[in-house]
Amino acid sequence: MSVNARQLACSLGTAVVTTWATLLSAPILIASASAAPCPDVEVTFARATDEPPGVGGVGQAFIDSLRSQVGGRSLGVYPVNYPATEDWPPSASAGASDASAHVQSMAANCPNTKLVLGGYSQGAMVIDLITIARASVAGFNAATLSADVADHVAAVAVFGNPTDRYLGGPISAISPWYGAKAIDLCAPGDPICSPGGLALPTHDEMFSAAHLSYQHSGMPSQAATFVASHL
Repeated sequence: MSVNARQLACSLGTAVVTTWATLLSAPILIASASAAPCPDVEVTFARATDEPPGVGGVGQAFIDSLRSQVGGRSLGVYPVNYPATEDWPPSASAGASDASAHVQSMAANCPNTKLVLGGYSQGAMVIDLITIARASVAGFNAATLSADVADHVAAVAVFGNPTDRYLGGPISAISPWYGAKAIDLCAPGDPICSPGGLALPTHDEMFSAAHLSYQHSGMPSQAATFVASHL
């Protein structure tokens, strides 16, 4: 190898080593989740009792139908993080706290995102606690959103909602802030959302055929069409 060739090889080798040293010593920048663009629409959905973490079967059917109806708009999803156990008061109260904190954060950080609230069964009670409950009732703790935050909510969709037992009627009938933009669906014969006394749902009621009928009943699509019309 000639002197010039050896000098070139050494120079290249030095450059490569220097470049790698620079890369290895430089900080690695990872975009945080908060840096992600705000979606056009976001659904916050609370699943039913004993469903695994996520939005549950009814929630997924609703979201899939809504996604097909929002055109080219982006659609984000937030599954409420809560236990969803059969011990409703502490479980739903935890869900309300999580959902309320998330919705408040979205309203502050993504003010142009149209927010949709949804829930099924106990998950519907979670949504009740952040929308229409004004105080604790029957062991459930309210985490009510303020009027300013409510303005960011475009629509509410709940299924098998026990609100008749605790708050005297469905969201669509008794809420001055959400009534006109809420759809509250109750399957025929569902004991959870039928008028009754102030008592916690029993296991048999929660897992009755009528209460488990929503996913394939067409109601998720019905709710999605209603919500899409309010976006």
